[in-house]
Amino acid sequence: MGRGAPDGEEAHEHGVGDLCEAGERAYAQALREGRITRSDAREAVCLVSLGLLHPDPDRLDEYVPTLPGAALSRSLHELSAALEGVRRRMSAVGGVAERFAGFEAREVPPAGVIRVLEGKRRIRAVIAEEADRCVFEHVGFQPGGIRTPEVLENALPLALGMAARGVRMRSLYTHVARHGQGILAYLEQVGDLAEVRTLDEVPERLVMFDRTVAFIPASPDRELALEIRNAAVIDYLHGVFERMWRVAVPFREALPAVGGAEGFTHRERAIAALLAEGHTDAGVAERLGMSVRTCRAHIAKLAQALGSSSRVELGVRIARAGLDSPPRSPGPGPEGAA
Repeated sequence: MGRGAPDGEEAHEHGVGDLCEAGERAYAQALREGRITRSDAREAVCLVSLGLLHPDPDRLDEYVPTLPGAALSRSLHELSAALEGVRRRMSAVGGVAERFAGFEAREVPPAGVIRVLEGKRRIRAVIAEEADRCVFEHVGFQPGGIRTPEVLENALPLALGMAARGVRMRSLYTHVARHGQGILAYLEQVGDLAEVRTLDEVPERLVMFDRTVAFIPASPDRELALEIRNAAVIDYLHGVFERMWRVAVPFREALPAVGGAEGFTHRERAIAALLAEGHTDAGVAERLGMSVRTCRAHIAKLAQALGSSSRVELGVRIARAGLDSPPRSPGPGPEGAA
């Protein structure tokens, strides 16, 4: 029933009344001061496992204590839920009855909560639970470039489960993702309920189910994530997705030609616009979902085509050529019945 230590830290379990000295000191400090830094709690990861400390959503480098009574109540609730799950499996109830029993047994955070999830395994597990609950819509931003076969294979069971329940799935990728053959095969397996569109760049990762819960990264390494159930924040994020979806290009359609600055590809124009904004090679590559090596090859072609011999001169020539703004592609037509 323990939550487990953060990824990369060794957990140490305790029996009843067997809290270690480091845990005793750290918990006492957290109760006195109302919080404790991660560095001060480094030797007491058991407190996180036991639910006595949890990350502060507003200060991600600190923990806040859970009152002893609340921690005990939560542990008892988790134990009760686990026993109920064992009872359900033994009773061998069928199909729909088991599904609804599963919903009742899971602990769902109340509406309005923003919760910190720590560790990639924990984040993936919670997202998988929400995918199993999803009944009508899943949307998301998928930054980065070409998806590896392993990533798509791991995502396929969740997508097939949602498709079987009639869930509409829409994802926004970068244009670079079009160069991978795996996404096309993935879409063919999932069926018409899965739709993908692409843009030059998309925001950081977003996963949303049924317009009731969303997940976003809370640290650059994605070891921390926020689980959001606040209705106003959910509505805002869904509105941002819809606006970007309307101007994105359907995956099975070719990228439309862009006007002006003849002789430059869509990708070269996108790179030029980001260079004009002052981004580094690595920054441009990350935002467009390509490798730094590929990005530098495109920059070299730009420099050669514009007759530039230095980075400063390249910026000037980009502006003179009218390449200092992102390429604007005409959006798709009116949405179909789907």
